[in-house]
Formats: sequence, C-alpha cells, structure tokens
Amino acid sequence: MNYMQCKNHPDRKAEHICTSCNAPLCDECAEEVKTGIYACFQCAMLQSVSEVGLSIKDKRERAIEKEVSRKKKWGPYQYFLIFSLVLILAMWGVIILGGEPAPSKTAAVLGKGKAGRVLLFLVDGALRRYAHYEGNKYPLHLTELVPKYLQLKESQVPCLSNLSYIRDPEPKIGYRLSIANSEGQGMKIILTPKGVEHIQPSGSEPK
Repeated sequence: MNYMQCKNHPDRKAEHICTSCNAPLCDECAEEVKTGIYACFQCAMLQSVSEVGLSIKDKRERAIEKEVSRKKKWGPYQYFLIFSLVLILAMWGVIILGGEPAPSKTAAVLGKGKAGRVLLFLVDGALRRYAHYEGNKYPLHLTELVPKYLQLKESQVPCLSNLSYIRDPEPKIGYRLSIANSEGQGMKIILTPKGVEHIQPSGSEPK
C-alpha cells in the first residue's frame, strides 16, 4: 500500500483500501463504514441503502412471527391484514432492489451528516433515470424528479433544498450535484454524469 496512490488524488499515497471494490484511498476519500473498515464513497452509499433494506426485512419477519403466535384462528380479517402487509413489503422490495429512493424514515433525516450523502447518492440515481427515459436530458429543477423518478411525500420534497443542483445550459450536457452549505464538513463531493469530483476546502492543505 505504501507504493499505491489514491484513485482520486494521484499525488497522495493511499492509506486505506475499499473493502468492496479494492480501490486505494487517501484519508479524505475513505469512508469508515465500521470501526477499522473503510470504503470508497460509492460503495459506502450502496452499503447504506442495503442496510435499510435488511432492516425492513427483519421487521417483516418479526411482524409475521408475532402475528402467527397471537392468532390461533384465522378469519377474513386476519387474511386481509397479512395480504396488505405482503403487498406493502413487495412494493418496498421493488423500490430498494430497483434502485428507487430511500424509505420515508431515511428521507425524514436527510440533509444531516452521512444521511445527507445518502440523499445526494439517491438523487444522482434519479437524475440518471430521468435522462434515460427523457431523451438523455436533465431537469431544470430537482422537484421535476418527484414522484416519477424520486418517490418522496409532499412533506419530504423540501429535503431537496439541502442539495445544490446546477444543470448545464445545454440540458443534454450534464449537471453538478452536491450538498448545499457543506463548508466545514471536509472535502466537498460533487456528482456529475461522468462520476465523482472531490474539491479541497479553501484554506486547507492536502494531506
């Protein structure tokens, strides 16, 4: 590792290796997903979304076990409850496995800490889906993604103001997406159709 360079900063030595894609990373680019375990930004975001899905799966299993233990006789009402639960969980599965937005519990805290980066990652995915289905062009405002490409409740749409979105003058060229007011939070991450850009905070020196 002493002779490897950071994949994002060729002038820096890699201090960590992403546990998912094995990319060499400097301290600025490494996300500590667990104590002593590091990942790159993209892999860390994917892991965050996967953990949300596992949490929903655990809740489903506990709910079914509880219902079975409490109900000895089954009637139309009980079957209706189980059918509704399975339908809701199936919808969540399509959202998560299909790359759709995060559950409402996640959206409620978007814009703070690493949750803000989750929102950044999810909106970037929605922009790519928008371009795929809308003639390779990008929206003028992020609210145009809702609800077709980004499923948020009306009360959650203001969360999008936590992001800075700039579309190029020519809508088919691209965009720059980042967390708004990210000063004092270390290196600024900007997502574009070509990938991730890292900008060093003004006044700081590279490690």
